Parts: sequence; structure tokens; C-alpha cells
Amino acid sequence: MISIIGSGKVGTAIAFLCISTSLDDVLLVNRTKDKAIGEALDISNAVPENSNVSIHGTDDFSKIIDSDIIVITASTGTYLKSRTEMMDAQVKMIKNIAKEIKKYCPSAIILVVSNPLDVLTYVFQKETKISRNKVIGIASSLDSSRFRYLLSEKFNLNQSQINNVIVLGEHGDSMVPIFSRVKINKMNLLEMIDETEQNLITTEIRNYWKSLRKFKSRSQFGIAKNTFDVISSIIKNNELIVPASIVLNGEYGEKDVSMGIPVKINKDGIKEIIEVKLNQAEHSLLKISAQTIRDCINSL
Repeated sequence: MISIIGSGKVGTAIAFLCISTSLDDVLLVNRTKDKAIGEALDISNAVPENSNVSIHGTDDFSKIIDSDIIVITASTGTYLKSRTEMMDAQVKMIKNIAKEIKKYCPSAIILVVSNPLDVLTYVFQKETKISRNKVIGIASSLDSSRFRYLLSEKFNLNQSQINNVIVLGEHGDSMVPIFSRVKINKMNLLEMIDETEQNLITTEIRNYWKSLRKFKSRSQFGIAKNTFDVISSIIKNNELIVPASIVLNGEYGEKDVSMGIPVKINKDGIKEIIEVKLNQAEHSLLKISAQTIRDCINSL
């Protein structure tokens, strides 16, 4: 069973993908019970014919007890004055969720989707003491998808023609697109753009959410699909290499911080942390990104 904590736009989009593909049973958990039940009733009509999957909604955390995977998409739902106030409120929320998960289903694999992603992934793992390979923050894969899309628009190409696209570090203003690895029709991207263009693309990726919010309230489908891919990999035990946030213990020269790096995922969660070769500029930017996240954690 897949339990999804939070029945907003992202949580319900993930639930829809899981149910419409008959991946597994889904439980929606929301602080407002009627919201969870209503969304479950709607999504239940997307169950394919001859499928055995089901979806239910509740506000009762004890129902998560048989979960194999728990996805945290919840938000405080409060528009606060500053990033710091938002972070404090979200950290308080994740600590409360952590207590419930530790009580009822500590053996599940946890996917953190709520923001600030890297801070919440770190706090959750430290609060629960669940093995770090089973606490996975999902966001760098979304940033990578945005990177690939922006390159496809710039060069007027299909996204399938662009390979080895990854964004590492913070899911935030210090994220690091890895230009040195990107291939476009088998050509090195760095042979096609100069430093000024790199900086412009980096700014576009970092500000993508702001551009999107000019037209809709928040992102939904991109993060849902990226999260679904990880869920599917775990349930089907199909190994998937994807950038994700994990608490580091020396990898990339960093400790006691969670940030996006390439990992290999299977039925047990993160099977392997992959250390990719970076150029000097990328390595320096990744160090800055790690420290940015660490400073946020230390400010709590």
C-alpha cells in the first residue's frame, strides 16, 4: 500500500497516477477528513477495468500501518511573511508527521516531497532515525526535468535528443545544473554555449517556479510524475538512477546535510549513491549549495 500524506494538488496527482496504472492500493491522509474522502471518491473512478487496486481517504494516521511506501506532500497551508517563517512552520509539521510514522509504520520507505525539501528530508531522517537509504527527498529530478525542457526550447529539439541532464544540490536558489555532462545529439553542451548562456539557463531553472506561478498557483504534474517514477521503481524493483535528496555521510565531501545527488533506487530504497565527475566550477557551486542547506538547518 502507498500512503500519501496530504491531499492537495500534488498528493492527488500522485494518487491518480498510482491508481490509473493499477500500481498499488492508495491511502490519502489529510488533516481535513472530508477532503481526503472526496478526493479518494473522485480518483476511485479512474481505477482501470479488471483492476484490483483501491483508494480511500482518512484523517487517521493509524491506517498507514501496512504501508510499503509513504509519500509526504503535506503543507501547513498558511501563507507566511517570510521564507524563515514558512520553514519553521513546515519543520514543525514534518516533526509531527515523523512521530506518527515512527509510531505506526517505521519500516516503510519514505518519500519527502514537501518544501523546503532538503531541510525537511534531513529533519525527518534525524527525528525518526529511519535508515537514510529509506528517506528520499524528491525534487532534484524535477529540477533536472526543467533543465532538459529549457534546453529543448533553446535549441528547438525534442527532449529525447538531450541526454545526461542532472541538477544537484539544493532544491532552491543554489541548485547546480551540471552542464559538463549534458549531451545534445551526442555533442557536448559546453561546446555549444558560453559561460554567459550557462548563467542565464541556471537562472531560468532556479526561477522556473516563479515563471510557472504567473499562470497557475503551483506546480503539480511534473513533481507528481517524478515521484510516481520513484514509487514505481520501488514497487516493481526496477532499478532507477535519478537525482534525489539524501542525508550525506561523506559523499561529495559532505556530512550531516541532505541534498540532491544521483542515486540508484530499487525495492529497498536507495541502493547506491553515485558520485559523478564534476568540473571545478560545478564542484565549488555544489559546496556552496551544501552550505546553504546546512545554514538553514543550523538556523532551526
